[in-house]
Amino acid sequence: MFKKVLIANRGEIAVRVIRACRELGIQTVAVHSEVDKDSMHVKIADKAVCIGPGPAIESYLNIPNIISAATITGCDAIHPGYGFLSENTYFADVCESSGIRFIGPSKESVHKMGDKIEARKIMIKNGVSVVPGTTEPISVDNPDLEKIADKIGYPLIIKAAMGGGGRGMRVVPSKESLSNAIQTAKSEAKNAFGNDKVYLERYVEEPRHIEFQIAADNKGHTVYFPERDCSIQRRHQKLIEESPSPFLDADLRKKMGKQAVKAAKAVDYCTVGTIEFLVDKKKNFFFLEMNTRIQVEHPITEIVSGVDLVKLQIKLAAGEELKLESEKIKLCGHAIECRINAEDPDRDFMPSPGRINGLNLPGGPGVRLDTHIYDGYQIPSFYDSLICKLITYGYNRKEAIARMERALVELKVGGIKTTTPLHKKIMEHDYFRKGDFQTDFLMKHIYGQQ
Repeated sequence: MFKKVLIANRGEIAVRVIRACRELGIQTVAVHSEVDKDSMHVKIADKAVCIGPGPAIESYLNIPNIISAATITGCDAIHPGYGFLSENTYFADVCESSGIRFIGPSKESVHKMGDKIEARKIMIKNGVSVVPGTTEPISVDNPDLEKIADKIGYPLIIKAAMGGGGRGMRVVPSKESLSNAIQTAKSEAKNAFGNDKVYLERYVEEPRHIEFQIAADNKGHTVYFPERDCSIQRRHQKLIEESPSPFLDADLRKKMGKQAVKAAKAVDYCTVGTIEFLVDKKKNFFFLEMNTRIQVEHPITEIVSGVDLVKLQIKLAAGEELKLESEKIKLCGHAIECRINAEDPDRDFMPSPGRINGLNLPGGPGVRLDTHIYDGYQIPSFYDSLICKLITYGYNRKEAIARMERALVELKVGGIKTTTPLHKKIMEHDYFRKGDFQTDFLMKHIYGQQ
């Protein structure tokens, strides 16, 4: 087992990893930017090192500074959390070259899944169901572009090959808008990811977004956990997740879980990760992508399965064998997670940085809160606006929703705007309560847009 781990991240995920390390008897080193010197992860780590100014490119994305911090503090491993450098093949390579274990998959696995076009090819080759689309980059200069698009079938969606999160993505209802959409998507992808490569897929209308947590050891033993339903989204960004999905039955869960394992084995995956699928109204499912890291929404899987995924991730990185079997991972109860962001939902989700003045955090039966904020904490403007993850658990979905409604009422974050009011509206909505929703739920039912 590792003796000292550096956490190359910030916010709630850094706090989460520090806590897992402490339970495993591992010392921790926090890195932080100048504006994060008073952040909670800095306060609770065994040691902290400043790695640069506020902008992420000068701090949390500064690989030489992070490696230097790990070296001078005697760390034998680095945990990247999610975001930032968690899926950066170069960073993983530098860690290994420096004699520091990267707590994540091999650089080869990250590389294979990082390029979505290559990932599609690999999945097709290994018998994993994918959305009909191209397996090569597309551009407006291709003389066969319209024929290719017609063969796939409209509506289409253009996606960036090297990124995600809704950037470099455009829905194309008909051929009249195809060329302009490709040019716009390529430009956006270039700006966001430094690569303008895009591809075409058939647009799956009104799908569910279902993902499976998987884990694998270095001997190839791979398991899947109960699914997460991540269909409540805004502009392809998840807002609410729950486990299990109210849409899946036991047979479909098993079929999708086995496909998730097959996808992981196709790239010789080792550690925890997530296989994401789109599921249409007829319950046909298609591979979407693989996230080669711990997910933001991992707590709900931990709650319904009873497995600490962050500790499992660390143990697997240390070379321990996976002692779980998919069929023996029990699904107990129901869990829901609300991502609470420092944003104003009434002003097009404008970021709301500032000092927290008056804080009440919910608790009681069936409530978990993963956060890094505290009363008087100054939320910086440089980073992601996520300030906490509010998770509730119930014997069934009805109880989990009731506890979430109660917890949202108790949650008070003074001095800034948050997305809490929006989450209250969603919890109260009849279609959500019935479990009848797709990825367009927010636009259709909350904002009244088709």
